[in-house]
Amino acid sequence: MGFDGKSLIHPKSIETANRLFAPSAEELVWSRRIIAAHAEAERDGKGVVVVDGKLIENLHVVSAKRLVTLADMIADR
Repeated sequence: MGFDGKSLIHPKSIETANRLFAPSAEELVWSRRIIAAHAEAERDGKGVVVVDGKLIENLHVVSAKRLVTLADMIADR
C-alpha cells in the first residue's frame, strides 16, 4: 500500500507499531541474499544478477538495503 510508518500518540503503541510494520523474516532473508549476490556480481564487473530465476538490478538492492536498515532500526529499539 506504500505505507512504511505510523504516527503514534502514546509511547505504549511503539512496540505494536514496530511489530506490525517490521519486515518479515522471509523478506529479510531475501533482501540479504540479493544484496550479497549483487555485490558479488559488481565485483565481477556485472550490473545485474539472477537469484532464484529473478533478475536483480540496483533498484532492487536499494529497496532491499532500505528494508534491512528499517529492520535493524526496529531491532535496536
